[in-house]
Amino acid sequence: MAKSPEQEHPTKAFGLAATDPSGVLSPFKFSRRATGEKDVRFKVLYCGICHSDLHMVKNEWGSSTYPLVPGHEIVGIVTEVGSKVEKLKVGDKVGVGCMVGACHSCDNCANDLENYCPKMILTYGATYYDGTTTYGGYSDVMVAEERYVVRFPDNLPLDAGAPLLCAGITVYSPLQHFGFTKPGMHIGVVGLGGLGHVAVKFAKAFGVKVTVISTSTSKKKEATEHLGADSFLVSRDPDQMQAALGTMDGIIDTVSAVHPLFPLIGLLKSHGKLVMVGAPDRPLELPIFPLLMGRKIVAGSCIGGMKETQEMIDFAGKHNITADVEVISIDYVNTAMERLQKADVRYRFVIDIGNTLKAA
Repeated sequence: MAKSPEQEHPTKAFGLAATDPSGVLSPFKFSRRATGEKDVRFKVLYCGICHSDLHMVKNEWGSSTYPLVPGHEIVGIVTEVGSKVEKLKVGDKVGVGCMVGACHSCDNCANDLENYCPKMILTYGATYYDGTTTYGGYSDVMVAEERYVVRFPDNLPLDAGAPLLCAGITVYSPLQHFGFTKPGMHIGVVGLGGLGHVAVKFAKAFGVKVTVISTSTSKKKEATEHLGADSFLVSRDPDQMQAALGTMDGIIDTVSAVHPLFPLIGLLKSHGKLVMVGAPDRPLELPIFPLLMGRKIVAGSCIGGMKETQEMIDFAGKHNITADVEVISIDYVNTAMERLQKADVRYRFVIDIGNTLKAA
């Protein structure tokens, strides 16, 4: 007979879990594995709420299993390391992002792209090597293999740094891979939410010109004055869009809702690239003629490998890049999920686990 979540492993753990597609989170007792020779154990202090968490607790992608403990923007302080851990020690500030395992034998893994490994193991709601379910960061303690643990620079605050483990690497990786980091380039960022606002900060740190593309003027002041974007483009204004035709080297599209690609492709110069990092739940219409006329590319990108994730965190520390966060108590999580559903957050909720999660 299968063991209960509380009895699967030797170390007691406590957190919040969804138990059905209503997505309502409630107190949940479970367990974490003993610290293996390559493992790092840490006390969770903060965990960001990603839009994926909302999709997963409600089973909107059809892959959720319950009970489900969400959270893949997890940060805290190391309390124990295994005998073969080389780079981390007790007391270090660390984080775990979207994945905790992979096959380590395929071409992707060999090239530090564990995120594209066909056997990549997600931080929560997946099956670990030992057959047990992975549980995320809405919990008091975390254990992960050293390869999947990121060391935080001392100057990077854990609360505002937590969302970089998902939102940060999601935009940093395509900026790097597609060459959108050369000073003088002109890059567009579509959508100014959890991903978009961080994309603007990283792009500006690379020294490129940044235009935020949004459906309404309501975020113009925020984009240009607070986040430092060079210009702001209202995608529903035909005159503005016409004036901007063929002016951008690349675009990072962070929007997860269904939206037209044709106007965005028009903004690209010849050989320009439109990179999708949002995940709409229905297929988008892709017009081919505008791609032919200018040898343009529509691409996708999903988080990044662990080597690049560490580089991203180090870069963020060097350039003082953090997410704009609203820190909340664990008791507020269900309300925060309702607000997230309505996009009522600037720009990321982060749960104060260390001070507000108390075991029942």
